[in-house]
Amino acid sequence: MTLLYDCFDSPIGRLTIAGDGVGLRHILFAQNRHDAKGRAHWQRDADALAEPRRQLLDYLAGRRDHFELVLAPVGTEFQLQVWWALADIPFGSTWSYAQLAGHIGRPGASRAVGAANGRNPLPIVLPCHRVIGASGALTGFGGGLPIKVALLTLEGVPVADAALPDLFD
Repeated sequence: MTLLYDCFDSPIGRLTIAGDGVGLRHILFAQNRHDAKGRAHWQRDADALAEPRRQLLDYLAGRRDHFELVLAPVGTEFQLQVWWALADIPFGSTWSYAQLAGHIGRPGASRAVGAANGRNPLPIVLPCHRVIGASGALTGFGGGLPIKVALLTLEGVPVADAALPDLFD
């Protein structure tokens, strides 16, 4: 299947978004822990993805706290359950992996929830950046910890690690 994509600059670096007639399937940072497969078959079409681009840029400019997009992530049944649950984490809040596992009715699955969270193909919109360790540690993030810090800071979440750069300066 051919996906349409667009690349654009943002306050947190270059973003690539991809989707099709079903919905938005990928949001990629300049550096990703897990890249999207099949990118050689993608076709650039900025017009087809104008609305997701606009909403992402509005969020990153502090003008939006939620998204109104049709999403179409592809994953296992468990991954999809975790990814859809991310949308339940309120703007400006964080949950631990254990809270997220409890939210989906799998309280003993914190590690599996963490693995699914790390494979989220729609970061920012399905806000995996809002998931932190039980101790309050930021833990990993597919786009890198500086971007996680920037997103949490944008949402007004106090971040303890001031040694990381402020990407919105």
